[in-house]
Amino acid sequence: MSLPAEILDAAKAAGVMIATAESCTGGMVAVALTDIPGSSAVVERGFVTYTNAAKTEMLGVRPATLEAHGAVSEEVAREMAEGALAHSKAQLAVAITGIAGPGGSEFKPEGRVCFGLARTGHDTQTEAVEFGAIGRAKVRAAARDHALGLLRAALR
Repeated sequence: MSLPAEILDAAKAAGVMIATAESCTGGMVAVALTDIPGSSAVVERGFVTYTNAAKTEMLGVRPATLEAHGAVSEEVAREMAEGALAHSKAQLAVAITGIAGPGGSEFKPEGRVCFGLARTGHDTQTEAVEFGAIGRAKVRAAARDHALGLLRAALR
């Protein structure tokens, strides 16, 4: 069974709806989930918030957080995930913000992706993963797969 199918089955069994909040992946997690027939029973909605304005307007990410930490930060990933829960009927949300490349900086290198996982009744988890300068497509695919793994782990 594929990872997305496994997630959908586990969420269905738990009576959990899922929301996604994606920046650098541009909706790839939502696509992976909704490629599966019957996903509408579990996938509540997906937010693609590529700009800082979109993060603020759609998810309620605070401008002060963006100013203090930058879009690619665990702090913003936390607010994205919590905002996805607050602005949906989902009980589980995953958020992704990162630098897929090309480019980056000394402080925020290409391949750095921050994740947030929010679930009703649980503490929000965040983490940063350094995928390295492996190329835009590979960073985005690795970030999608990592986010799917976070969803699966949350449903176990």
